[in-house]
Amino acid sequence: MAAFFIMKKYITPFEKLGQPTRTIILLAWIVVLLAVWFLGTMGTKHLFPTPGQVLQGFTELYREGLVVHIFNSLSLCFLSIFLAVILSMFFAYAWPIPLLKPISEFITKFRFLPFTGLSFYITLIIHDARNMQIWIMVIFLTTFLTTSLIAVIKDIPEEEFDHAKTLGCTRLEVLWQVIVLGRVDYVIDVIRQNLAITWMMLVTVESIVVASGGLGFLIKNSDKFMNHGRIIALQIIILLIGLGLDAGINFLRKAVFRYSKI
Repeated sequence: MAAFFIMKKYITPFEKLGQPTRTIILLAWIVVLLAVWFLGTMGTKHLFPTPGQVLQGFTELYREGLVVHIFNSLSLCFLSIFLAVILSMFFAYAWPIPLLKPISEFITKFRFLPFTGLSFYITLIIHDARNMQIWIMVIFLTTFLTTSLIAVIKDIPEEEFDHAKTLGCTRLEVLWQVIVLGRVDYVIDVIRQNLAITWMMLVTVESIVVASGGLGFLIKNSDKFMNHGRIIALQIIILLIGLGLDAGINFLRKAVFRYSKI
C-alpha cells in the first residue's frame, strides 16, 4: 500500500518532490537507458553499437584530431552567433519603427526556407568554404533570433512604456530604456534558447560543406564508412558540448542579471 501511494505521488501532475527524490528518479531513468542500450546490442544483428565499439570510436576520434575539430566547430558557432545577434538585434529594435517594421517582419519569414535552396545561392557569391559555413549559419540564426526578440518586445507590459513616458522620456529614449537596456537579460535568454538550434544547424552545415572540418565533417566520414561506434561517440560528444554551452550561458545570465527573474 505504501508503494502504491509513493508511485501515485510520482505520477501526479505538479507534485513537488525533494531534491533527493528527483535525483533517484533521474538515476533510475539512466539505468533504464543503459539497460535498453545493452539489450539493443545483444544478438548478431544488434540495434546499437556495443559499449566497446563506442569506446573504440572515442579512441579513434581522438587520434584523428578530435580536439582540433571541436575547436573548429566551437569557433564557427561563436562567430556565427555573434554576427547573428548583431543583425537580429538591429531588425528587432527596428520593429517598432513603422517604416522598418515590414522589413523586420519579412526577415522572420525566412525561417521556413530549407538549407539546400539557401546554400545554393550562397555558393554562387562566396567560394571560401569557411565563409560559406558562417553565412549560412548567420542567415538562418538571424531569422530565428529576430523572431524570438520581436516576441520579447511584444510581451513587454504597456505599464513599462507608460512609466517611461511619465518620467518625460522621448520616444527614442523609451525605445532605448525599455526595449534595449530593459531587456538585455532577455536577449541572453533568447540566445540560450536558440543554442540547441544553433548547435544542430552547425553540425548539419559542416556535414554539407566539409572542406573546413569540424564535428559535422567527422560524422559525415563516419557515416560514409558505416562506423556506428564512432557515430554514437560523436553524438555523445555533441550532446555534452551542447549541454555545457547551455549551462554556461544560463549561469552567465544569472550571475550578471541575478534579479531579472524576481
